[in-house]
Amino acid sequence: MRTREIISGNSKMQWWQEARFGMFIHWGIYALAARHEWVKNYEKMTDADYSRYFEHFEPDLFEPRQWAQTARKAGMKYFVITTKHHDGFCLWDTKYTDYKSVNTPAGKDLIAEVVTAFRAEGIKVGFYYSLLDWHHPHFTIDRNHPQLEMPELDAVNQQRDMKIYAEYMRNQVTELLSNYGKIDYMFFDYSYPEGKDGKGHKDWESEKLLQLVRELQPEIIINDRLDLMTNVGGWDFITPEQYKPAKWPEINGKRVFWETCQTFSGSWGYYRDETSWKSIRQLLILLIETVSKGGNLLLNVGPTARGNFDQRAVDRLNLMGKWLGLHKRAIYGCTQAPEDLSCPENCLLTFKAETNRLYIHILEWPLEKLILPNYRGKVAYAQLLHDASEIRFAQPRVWSVVPENFTPGDLVLSLPVIQPDVEIPVLELFLK
Repeated sequence: MRTREIISGNSKMQWWQEARFGMFIHWGIYALAARHEWVKNYEKMTDADYSRYFEHFEPDLFEPRQWAQTARKAGMKYFVITTKHHDGFCLWDTKYTDYKSVNTPAGKDLIAEVVTAFRAEGIKVGFYYSLLDWHHPHFTIDRNHPQLEMPELDAVNQQRDMKIYAEYMRNQVTELLSNYGKIDYMFFDYSYPEGKDGKGHKDWESEKLLQLVRELQPEIIINDRLDLMTNVGGWDFITPEQYKPAKWPEINGKRVFWETCQTFSGSWGYYRDETSWKSIRQLLILLIETVSKGGNLLLNVGPTARGNFDQRAVDRLNLMGKWLGLHKRAIYGCTQAPEDLSCPENCLLTFKAETNRLYIHILEWPLEKLILPNYRGKVAYAQLLHDASEIRFAQPRVWSVVPENFTPGDLVLSLPVIQPDVEIPVLELFLK
């Protein structure tokens, strides 16, 4: 069976490839606005306008153990939390700014409690850190800044020094990667070097930042948003956001490690009135399809300003966990099927090389029979995964009408008439 080479393969990525499913957490003072984490930008708020959220941030229902237990029960193996988002607010007790959780009514280092809680559930730790900062006095005002339309913009920017800001970032990242034990994953967000007011690796001094991260946490894996895509070791995986690649992504003809970050709805931060929430079926297909193309799914939760998860998210995570509890063998450690195994109609395939098992995720339940083109002689045994009930091979000669395009090399599986009582049934094929 043929597989294709993966670029920059290394042992650091092994746990991540096994995990396949993680939790993204976008949380900050924007949760009080409850209308998108970019609210400061979208509504062109000044620091004074935005300060009301800092002054009233009091997450009295914050219980990180519940967060971690929800993630574990959902089947998530790692998490990534926004230590600092674009608004510059910090969820830990940093020494380099007063704009932090300990100075709000919350009154404590929230990152420390989250890390402790998730580690206790056996979940690996990831940090998100924004390269943008709409609060820092030396971050030059650009096209993504809320104050882009302020008068005398050029004069204001002349008083700002991105070198000072780049040093500030390195100081903060040093804290994050020194004070909380082993950190498994780092997500920087994001570069936009195009245009005269863009920002890229020269602005962030990304080479220095990357070297610092590698020195402080040698086993950490890092995403692709430092504008260092052409640098050797400048990234470990790519991060398509809010879309599904049509196939396993490639660079220079070689497959790369990839992870899609996705939301339940249209916002990363808590958005009270947003209603375009994905169904459990959509979410499961998103997970399965991602793994079927060799990728990971990082699914986002935006906690409320009181510190609890939106019940809409909890309900969906519980249902995903219920399905994964029965079908984990078809997700964890799985990847794209070998190229000589075709995908039947209305199905998705995942494959585990370690056990040489193929998983057929049936999106539309067929009537009694499933034809596997050119599979004859390749399958030793078949069963439904959720209950390990045997699926027998059918013989075309007993059919009253032979299906169109059927060939002698096809394998026919005899299925029950009624779909099993699981959201998406999975067949487990033991290959020869």
